[in-house]
Amino acid sequence: MPQPALLAHDLVRTLGGRRVLDGVSLTASPGHRIGLIGENGVGKSTLLRLLAGVDEPDAGSVTRPRDLGFLHQEMPFDADSNVAAVLDEALREAREDLAELERLGEELARVPEDDPGHQELLDAYGRRLEQAQDRESWDADRRAALVLDGLGLGTFGHDRSLSSLSGGQRGRLAVAALLVRRPSALLLDEPTNHLDDDAAAFLEGQVRSLPGTVVLASHDRAFLDAVSTDLIDLDPALDGPVRYGGNYSAYLSEKHAERQRWERRYAEEQEELEELRESAGVTAHRVAPDRGRVDNEKMGYGHRAGRVQHSISRRVRNATRRLEELKHTQVTEPPRPLRFAAGNLARRAEESTEPLVTLRDVRVPGRLAMNCLEVAANDRLLVTGGNGAGKSTLLAVLAGRLPAEGEVHRRRHVTVGLLTQDTVFERPARTVRDTYEAAVGPERAAKVPLGSLGLMHGADLDRPIGELSVGQRRRLALALLVARPPHLLLLDEPTNHLSPRLCDELEEALGTGPGAIVIASHDRWLRRRWQGHEVRLAPGPDRLTSDIQTR
Repeated sequence: MPQPALLAHDLVRTLGGRRVLDGVSLTASPGHRIGLIGENGVGKSTLLRLLAGVDEPDAGSVTRPRDLGFLHQEMPFDADSNVAAVLDEALREAREDLAELERLGEELARVPEDDPGHQELLDAYGRRLEQAQDRESWDADRRAALVLDGLGLGTFGHDRSLSSLSGGQRGRLAVAALLVRRPSALLLDEPTNHLDDDAAAFLEGQVRSLPGTVVLASHDRAFLDAVSTDLIDLDPALDGPVRYGGNYSAYLSEKHAERQRWERRYAEEQEELEELRESAGVTAHRVAPDRGRVDNEKMGYGHRAGRVQHSISRRVRNATRRLEELKHTQVTEPPRPLRFAAGNLARRAEESTEPLVTLRDVRVPGRLAMNCLEVAANDRLLVTGGNGAGKSTLLAVLAGRLPAEGEVHRRRHVTVGLLTQDTVFERPARTVRDTYEAAVGPERAAKVPLGSLGLMHGADLDRPIGELSVGQRRRLALALLVARPPHLLLLDEPTNHLSPRLCDELEEALGTGPGAIVIASHDRWLRRRWQGHEVRLAPGPDRLTSDIQTR
């Protein structure tokens, strides 16, 4: 049975008075793995939701396979459920295939071949058999065990409640459920956000092996490079969204050349427009007819003046006509991309040899065990370890948001800021601008305008928080921290949901300036370039221990 394609035609979607998608079309054939590229808020998640049927477009249409699977950025499971219930749902279609094949087989055995209903049963059996083969239904239980193990969930009891899992573990379980299903079309929204290196590599292999269609939105450059056969750039472009063949590396090369062509054409047209405006403004009295006559040309002056006036008039008409044409056909100015422009992310504490925070024999039962950790006034610490290793727990203890056994000492008057993985604002109806001013105060908001930080587009400042994408909310949360830098800045997976370019700029800003910064991250690119200390959390006799290294 041939795998069905996923088709979208002229999709239009307006949110909060802003047209997020404007006539986007897409053909995703089986075997193609299409990555969606673009700045936060350009419509990647919106497009995935329309393709999945979670939202309806204002115009346009989508044709999708019946067994499409969709991985949300936000957890779709009920916290009161357990691992077994998630797996049962993931295996339901495969089990239905096998049960229906068994039923149809029994019916065929009972119905004689010369019976009118025998051929109908035989056709139904053939269709179901092809479907079961496409889904690899006979291998589903073995596949479930393999996938759970590959994503680091193999040791989890199936009776374990989802509420007992960390955010990263729940995210991995959502990915596992889709891989077990093997739908004919798979939509993935930031699938590697909660994966460590081994799990990300496993997911890459699984996605590449899928026979159907895959459409994914991801900030993970390594993942896009490993799995994509095509990329669609939703950022503003000369001719609208562009589809590129090849992986992320090929896209980067072509995108750079395309931006240069756009900028060059815009500059050339602006130069031509200026010249045409000047030409169209020329009048005959400024040229030959106004010059004085000399004695030897008195007889022919009027004749030659008429020819000059006619020539000038023709040039003015041509320049005016070309000017009007170019005004209507000129390309728009390439939009200036966001540039992370925050100053120091943390600020210097008072001179002292005393660490900002000291942990000794700290225990959070079942989550963290740390014998000693000191954070100095200008430290740069990278916290690494697998999902569930206690990275977020350690940051919460350092921030004073989670009680722990043992000694936790903070220097007096030290300010601490924490960017958590889950960004939630209490008043989603409040605008971005008002939220920022209310959080940092009118005086600080005037001194450090939100737009000056390079984290939010000006067009988004008056939008309600509830209309922002996950990435945009993360940017706003980061802006609230760096607008009033703390002495100790704690960042939990800071590059999640950010565009690749902003990730690069944020990473550059992390390495300089006063104050202390502690980061917990699985980001492969960030970790490869890290120059400071590393706190590696690894299994130990008390659940977790730390290994502090210097690079």
